[in-house]
Amino acid sequence: MLQHITIPRGPIELAADLHLPDGVEEAAPLHAVVLSTPGSSVKEQIGAQYASRLAARGIAALVFDPAHQGQSGGEPRDLEDPYRRGEDISYAIDALSVVPGIDPDRIGVLGICAGGGYAVHTARTDHRIKAVGTVVPGNMGTSFRGFQPDGPVSALDAMADARIEETRTGEPARVNWLPDTLEDAAAAGLTDIDTTQAITFYRTERGRSRHSTNRRLARGDSLLLGYDAYHLVDPLMTQPLQVILAGRIGNTGSYESGMHLWKLAPNPVDLMVIEGAGHYEMYDEPQHVDAAVDRLADFYSDHL
Repeated sequence: MLQHITIPRGPIELAADLHLPDGVEEAAPLHAVVLSTPGSSVKEQIGAQYASRLAARGIAALVFDPAHQGQSGGEPRDLEDPYRRGEDISYAIDALSVVPGIDPDRIGVLGICAGGGYAVHTARTDHRIKAVGTVVPGNMGTSFRGFQPDGPVSALDAMADARIEETRTGEPARVNWLPDTLEDAAAAGLTDIDTTQAITFYRTERGRSRHSTNRRLARGDSLLLGYDAYHLVDPLMTQPLQVILAGRIGNTGSYESGMHLWKLAPNPVDLMVIEGAGHYEMYDEPQHVDAAVDRLADFYSDHL
């Protein structure tokens, strides 16, 4: 069963989908999971792939559009603020904990790609989260600093100049998360398998959503450069942790990030590497997603 709900978040609301197991009216109070999705994605994309499968395995799953993105409220649009992304998860738990039929003491989180880092960062200090699952988790701060050809300090200097110009003109700059087409990627010299698979997912009928703009507000980039999703994980994130990784190591950094998280966490309980899968193949390839969700369902059943 699928319910469209709204999540109060201060002066705005988040648009969300709650995936419920069939026959929920007759069931005992359900354990549940809040999903934190990749940067730029909306609830109908990767989140729905995992949420629907978790519900089919008896676990309620809530997936939402982040503030400033998709069908959720918030201005300016297209902002990727990692700290607000974490706050979104806590607001989602607020809403989920008062849904009839949900056990508020048995709520976990599932973070995918950048959402994995956001989920971990939130779980450190929101201990209503009882178990932390991750799939190809990324630390957006580490990734974003690594993307800067002249280093993060030079990038911050350039961002400061751009913000001054933006303030003068009143025209906020937006940049692409990805090239819009494979032809644009090739023209820019981006022909590696991870970039082409990302475009094939996000920018073609395979995974494209009309609610996802593929644009990022440039003024948020300085927040990403200063962010560390895993800061203080070792003393604070005491919840059971599951890490699921793609076995084909590409240029997304998620394999290295997941292994680093595994070593940092004080309570790692399950590590799974899906051989033959690439990062973006973990988004919707049925054999890989099903394998991950089977393992996730066992993890949540044991630890929620």
